[in-house]
Amino acid sequence: MTTDFSKKIEILGQFYIQYRDEGEMSDFIEFNDIGLPLAYLAGEGLCEISDDGAKYIAETWDIFMSSLGVEDTGFDNLAEVLLKSKGF
Repeated sequence: MTTDFSKKIEILGQFYIQYRDEGEMSDFIEFNDIGLPLAYLAGEGLCEISDDGAKYIAETWDIFMSSLGVEDTGFDNLAEVLLKSKGF
């Protein structure tokens, strides 16, 4: 089981808002300068996601999981992801 796409949007959006000014993840946030804000905006109902937008979000999610050293086993919230992470 992997994380539902709507939960990926929610988790990435939360992460973006909470950590966008933190230096520790600045490289990740800078590299994903489309996927993270898009996830936030979509999660807040401020935009519709196109097929291309969904690809950006999916790629950002994969990089997020890899950056944290976490296997996607199906998450419901950001706290669950961060608890499983190995270095954040």
